[in-house]
Amino acid sequence: MDEQIGKFEIKASAQLNRLPVQFFSTLVSRVNKFTAEGYDVINLGQGNPDLPTPSHIVHSLKEAAENPLNHKYPPFSGRRELKEAICQWYKNEHGVSLDPEEEVAILAGAKTGLVELSAVLLDPGDSALVPDPGYPDYWSGIALSGAEMVTMPLLRENSYFPDFEKITAEQLKRTKLMFLNYPSNPTGVCAPASLFDEAIRFAEKNHIVIAHDFAYGAIGFDGKKPVSFLTRPGAKEVGVEFYTLSKTYNMAGWRIGFALGNKNVIRLINKLQDHYYVSLFGAVQDAAVTALMHSQNCVRELVGIYESRRNSFYYEMGKIGWHAPPSEGTFFAWLPVPPGYTSSQFANLLLEKVQVVVAPGIGFGKHGEGYVRAGLLTNEERLREAVHRIQSLSLF
Repeated sequence: MDEQIGKFEIKASAQLNRLPVQFFSTLVSRVNKFTAEGYDVINLGQGNPDLPTPSHIVHSLKEAAENPLNHKYPPFSGRRELKEAICQWYKNEHGVSLDPEEEVAILAGAKTGLVELSAVLLDPGDSALVPDPGYPDYWSGIALSGAEMVTMPLLRENSYFPDFEKITAEQLKRTKLMFLNYPSNPTGVCAPASLFDEAIRFAEKNHIVIAHDFAYGAIGFDGKKPVSFLTRPGAKEVGVEFYTLSKTYNMAGWRIGFALGNKNVIRLINKLQDHYYVSLFGAVQDAAVTALMHSQNCVRELVGIYESRRNSFYYEMGKIGWHAPPSEGTFFAWLPVPPGYTSSQFANLLLEKVQVVVAPGIGFGKHGEGYVRAGLLTNEERLREAVHRIQSLSLF
């Protein structure tokens, strides 16, 4: 990572050199190469919502951008109005009561907070528990902190839930933090309340902070509402939940999310962010209030679209002999690779032969091997076309 400029050598810090390769940026580079060469690429490899932000939210941003108040620095930790809207939304949606001043941290996207959390809790030599397979950016904050990862295998035979009893006493000695994520990226599984209850007991016993990534919390299928970690007794005593507007309202590019829960953790996140940011553009905060406080019909319609896509995609897969349990939530499908291929080999084959992009499971951890993740982020016609292209390879 070092750069040579003339005779002056610029060296990256040890902290920066600890960072893992950014999985998704590497995937994007390969896809862009095929697109630039004129191929008709069906990209199911990323988690980037394909539908626009609802128009009433966009209109709110336009109006707010003209307000001179929003041309000034906003409060460091975010607008009181937004924090109150977040608390009201959580009360409406999940029955959770929150203190807007002490239990809410505004984030430039949930990803930012997930990385920051390691910075405020971990020192070199500490450990963090991470799901495997899981969202790769959990690894980034741990690496920057000089801490170590202890993986929690998510196996199909255990319904893609961690087995806390298999975490050894030796591993627990230095463990300060545990990441959970349901509905799960990449497996598409939702967690029952009992899993969170077990995690809370485990965290209390071992003095571990829980970070629950609830990015896909609005997207549950078959009439089932995903469970918020914060609804469980004792949750705020041991942890925080991260939420984002990216998936719920198709606001991925707006970069707005929040952390909720334990007062001490929230205080530490806000302290760090006081040095990094002066909060978010005020107009974006105003538009976020609109998203949270106005009709949620747009969210219900969006979930209906994803469920219809899921049903269509799995139906087409079944016709070609490619079988997997349907996703319970998120907009992802977690699919086994055919015999004789690694996840990377299979993903490369699909890209090179039929220009269908999926994310190889190995990119989400060692126990992601043998699977690929497909994002249901194009219309049903294109999803059917993707399956038909794959069928032409006669792999199933």
